Amino acid sequence: MRHIVIAAAVAVVVAMVSACASIGNPSGGPRDEDPPVVVRSNPAPYSVNFQGRRVTIDFDELVNVKDAFTKVTVSPVPAEMPRVSSSGRRVTVQFGDTLLPNTTYTIDFGNSIEDNNESNKLGNFSLTFSTGPELDTLRISGMVLGARDLEPQQEMLVGIHSNTTDSAFKKLKLERVTKTDDRGRFTIRGLKPGSYRVFALGDLNNDYRWDNPAEDIAFHDVLVSPSTETAQTTDSIFDLKTGKLDTVVDRTYTRYLPNDILLNAFNTNYKPQYLTDNQRVDSTRLKLIFNARASRLPQLTVIGAERMKDWYVLEKSRYNDTLTYWLKPQSLILTDTLRIAARYLRTDTAQQLTEINDTLKLITQRPKAAKKKKKKKEEEDSVPKMRFLDINVLSSSTHEIYAPVVFEFAEPLDTLVMAGVRLQQKEDTLWHPARGRFEISRKDTLNPRLYKLTYPWEYGASYKMTVDSLAATSIYGLLNKPFEYEFTVKKQEDYSNLRFVLSNLNDTVPAFVELLSRSDEPVRTATVKGGVAEFTNVDPSEYYARVVEDTNGNGEYDTGDFDKGLQPELVSYFPNMLRLKKNWSIEQAWDILAYPLDRQKPAAIRKAKFEDEKKLKTGNRQEETDEEEDEIFDPTANPFDPNQKKRRNNSINPNNMY
Repeated sequence: MRHIVIAAAVAVVVAMVSACASIGNPSGGPRDEDPPVVVRSNPAPYSVNFQGRRVTIDFDELVNVKDAFTKVTVSPVPAEMPRVSSSGRRVTVQFGDTLLPNTTYTIDFGNSIEDNNESNKLGNFSLTFSTGPELDTLRISGMVLGARDLEPQQEMLVGIHSNTTDSAFKKLKLERVTKTDDRGRFTIRGLKPGSYRVFALGDLNNDYRWDNPAEDIAFHDVLVSPSTETAQTTDSIFDLKTGKLDTVVDRTYTRYLPNDILLNAFNTNYKPQYLTDNQRVDSTRLKLIFNARASRLPQLTVIGAERMKDWYVLEKSRYNDTLTYWLKPQSLILTDTLRIAARYLRTDTAQQLTEINDTLKLITQRPKAAKKKKKKKEEEDSVPKMRFLDINVLSSSTHEIYAPVVFEFAEPLDTLVMAGVRLQQKEDTLWHPARGRFEISRKDTLNPRLYKLTYPWEYGASYKMTVDSLAATSIYGLLNKPFEYEFTVKKQEDYSNLRFVLSNLNDTVPAFVELLSRSDEPVRTATVKGGVAEFTNVDPSEYYARVVEDTNGNGEYDTGDFDKGLQPELVSYFPNMLRLKKNWSIEQAWDILAYPLDRQKPAAIRKAKFEDEKKLKTGNRQEETDEEEDEIFDPTANPFDPNQKKRRNNSINPNNMY
């Protein structure tokens, strides 16, 4: 019995030991969120007298280079872009040509380098060296924002010209370049003392010059002379184990100026002008469609009837790019094939508008006649079905208090008897003539078929517009049937009112405020008068707002013009969302200088996404100051020091730029 007990005890011990030693899956530790760290490079950062054509950079882990062709820039711009590749822990830049003598080179990698496992990006990394005994160390920093919408312009080319003539931007390659980061920030490195013009370019054809008018551009108004100054900063040193503040030390560093250049990127909205389509819509209409807006209308002549005048009614789009010609003479309507001599502007090979003569052949596509069916005697004796002039209301049956009723006829009118149009208002259950005076007029000069009925509507009231039969006659003799349209105006309590009181706005320049939807599109516009912009009778919803300094006072936003030296009109955003509720009236103060430009646009409607918007670990977060942001531009700092990795991945603090 004693042997049995001992054997059982041994079995239990063996089982326990086996259980403790069983194989399990390791946890793997916390996720790697740190970018790769540079260990060494050839040439070393800020070294001189480099004579090779091959640059290598070694890291502490496996790395990849993503989108090198679009993200990596080299200054000065070589005739042939070098080949950038990665293998294991090394990134190699192989130049095809011998490097220029006595020249400072900068290879700007942007955020193209990332680790192999977690794709953590090494942001704002560059390598500067010289092929001669001296190193040019001056820098220019700033930001590129979309002029119209303050969107950060990501991966946009920014460069300089020492040749200060306007033609240099169009004919010569930018001398030293870089690309903006995800927040639109840039730094051009390796500059000599001197004066430069600064440009930004959405380089569609990768030729480093603005030779394509469809490319986005930006230009700085004044010459820039880079310089340095000595400044003081305070460093906060954290305990790596606890994440708590350990020591605060003061130090002196070099600040590179200017570091606050703002470039407003715009597009000239250029499109080459040519006739894209011409068609005979039906026997009564011709349509011409152009590729771009036109400053003047084409001249048309009917071949074979050159002396014929006033032979059409024109319906056009706002910018004269879509033109519809309603034919008036019956002889033209009945002619299946029309030959039209057209004189219009077209862009030539030199990108200049040239007047040309063209001959258009326009054919009516008539439907094939259907086979006749035997009709009953009573059908043959009946009156033929008449065609009437259709009327279509473009307004909603739930009507806005501030809007006219807009209605459209199917064909241009020859006459409209105003006495045949009546407006009635419902009182209790009965319709009575409207108490006030209403007006009927053409809505605009563009579309001859559009009319509007204007009246001082009452909140919550119901109305009926009536068009008597035969009140309207088209240019083709069609008459309308009796027409009625009933609608109800919204109640006052269904609306909100918003009043902006703006400060720090240039009161010598006209301005207007745009109320924006959640898709950043204008919904309503109000002129600024005496520093105030009012929006009455606004539908309750969530809105955003921006103000435009309307320099030429035309009531609309105007882009820039490089050839005329005109910057785009200035825009500022209200920094918060506005939630308007029913029957609310809000007065909102708006200081347009309360926030720097790059922080004005609410993130909810910003289209650009930032890579560092992820939540930072509490223990790894380092308090940032304006001076600490500038430290990334210190050429004496050791970029291979792991303790400086966090500072290298920062970029310009926008607070220091405006």
